[in-house]
Amino acid sequence: MITTSFFVGNYMADLPLSILRLKLFNWHKWAGISILALSALRLLWRLTHRPPPDLPGPAWQQRVAHLVHGLLYLLFFAVPLVGWAYSSASGFPVVVFGVLPLPDFVPVSRQLAAALKPLHGILAWTLAVLVLLHSVAALKHHFIDRDRLLERMLPGRG
Repeated sequence: MITTSFFVGNYMADLPLSILRLKLFNWHKWAGISILALSALRLLWRLTHRPPPDLPGPAWQQRVAHLVHGLLYLLFFAVPLVGWAYSSASGFPVVVFGVLPLPDFVPVSRQLAAALKPLHGILAWTLAVLVLLHSVAALKHHFIDRDRLLERMLPGRG
């Protein structure tokens, strides 16, 4: 969802005003709210279930892994929340799936919208880079290190 939403967001941003652009903006908002809700559920799961122990390896890799995981969780929340705030500040409400209007949590303000728009993009690009690096690292563990890291993500494994 995150990857698709990222690519849709980049594509729609440069479209001229049209029905397609409006549809994509709505889809992007729905995806963002869904990502936000799923991230909250994922965080609750992580807080109530211990992660598997760290794999053997250099301490610096474990520190980087923990840092990246923390940044990923932070961005899972920050990107959609800043997007929601940007939409609210722009005067365009978020109506999930066209039926559930969400409250605006910032006032309509051109200045605020102008500040939030690039912030949303910067955070989204940061998330995209971290997701890519995280994926490459996981594949490196699987195909080069052959340390069964990916298998630990399966239910009942660890």
